Amino acid sequence: MDRLLLLDRGAAQINAGLLPEAEVTYRTILAEQPDDAEALSNLGAVFLAARYYAAAEAACRAALKARPGYWAALANLGTALHRQQRYGEATGAYLDSLHANPGNVKACTNLAVALNEQWRIDESLRVHDAALRLAPNDPEVRNNRALALLIAGDFERGFAELEWRWRSPAMKPHGVPGPQWQGEAPLGATIFLHDEGGFGDTLQFVRYAPMLAAIGARVLVQVQPPLLRLVRRSMPGVTVFARGEPLPMYDMHCPMLSLPHCFGTRLDTVPDTLPYLYPDPAAAEHWGKRLAQATGGRDLCVGLVWAGASRPDMPDAFAMNQRRSLTLAHFAPLADAPGVRFVSLQMDAPEEPVPPGMAMLDPMAGMRDFDDTAALVANLDLVIAADTAVAHLAGALGRPVWVLSRYDACWRWLAGRYDCPWYPTLKFFRQPVPGDWPTVMAAVTNELYRAVAAKK
Repeated sequence: MDRLLLLDRGAAQINAGLLPEAEVTYRTILAEQPDDAEALSNLGAVFLAARYYAAAEAACRAALKARPGYWAALANLGTALHRQQRYGEATGAYLDSLHANPGNVKACTNLAVALNEQWRIDESLRVHDAALRLAPNDPEVRNNRALALLIAGDFERGFAELEWRWRSPAMKPHGVPGPQWQGEAPLGATIFLHDEGGFGDTLQFVRYAPMLAAIGARVLVQVQPPLLRLVRRSMPGVTVFARGEPLPMYDMHCPMLSLPHCFGTRLDTVPDTLPYLYPDPAAAEHWGKRLAQATGGRDLCVGLVWAGASRPDMPDAFAMNQRRSLTLAHFAPLADAPGVRFVSLQMDAPEEPVPPGMAMLDPMAGMRDFDDTAALVANLDLVIAADTAVAHLAGALGRPVWVLSRYDACWRWLAGRYDCPWYPTLKFFRQPVPGDWPTVMAAVTNELYRAVAAKK
């Protein structure tokens, strides 16, 4: 057995995404040398890439038993614990890895992210800066640091740093040819704004399109097809078309998440005029009458969203969705609130039984796109939603919305705040520890009772 040859082969197989083959390669070494710490640690890396985090933890612990203090195994162990949301343990493993190998950039940036996800923001930023000194041109380091700066509310530096995202192998290139608009005076130029990310990102950042038109650009806006009718109606001063349609001619382009950087947005200059999206008046009137008939005009009408899109083809997005999504059963404590009629706003989720005692109207089978949903949301007194696109929709419509967030919340909700500069009508409820939805729902229940009392 040529151990070094097999180690090199296994590393190449991991890089090529050939994970079953890499596992076989490392097990070939371990069949003859069961205590080979490097092979065990690398086997842990295979399991990490396959998202078998408990197996990765076991392999890394075996490597550390064979070679205590082995920096690579400690770094992989930290990642395995991190992915299981055992942030304190992960922090310890990353620190031990860095003590053994201070130049380990991956452990350094991962430690910074773990600290960030524990809301230890000042510590996180110091470690991000240390990672930046080790690898100033590493896109992953720069992108992680950008998110930390944004969570901290340092929008000026954070959005500037976020421009590194397109250099990361994890980001698909936008593939849009031509020069990118960088914030200079448009002088009548035609500027093409293109969507990136999910529906929520488009709903949040499309607000900049009319601002760009107001400073002299002819603006073209590309959105996902389910957003087309809503955005086109709401922004008559710009040309809106759907992704997949032929591109008109343009002079410059700009990804939507680059717009805050181009406009020099700071925490105190977030464009927060609401609403900036408008439903179809006839459809909104229809839903107003239907809800009035259903409730007699007396009940508080509350929309519910409990789960996001699963995206099984995107493993990281799939894992995040599992953390951000609830089940309808989690909302059972709300069922006893008097004078409340609940309205499902949930799309594309497995059918679930409605909690006993909860009066629920479910009109979603007839919804074609976000325009239809907007007409319904415009007539609700409140939306209570997992961190999904509907939360952004309600905020953009200027409706009261309570966002229920996983512990490792998205950067856009900021640290230490329960309001949101992007959506002044939004209130934020975050898990106090990973996975703790009951505590979140207890707080929401108390707030809902207060809202019912205020309506009387």
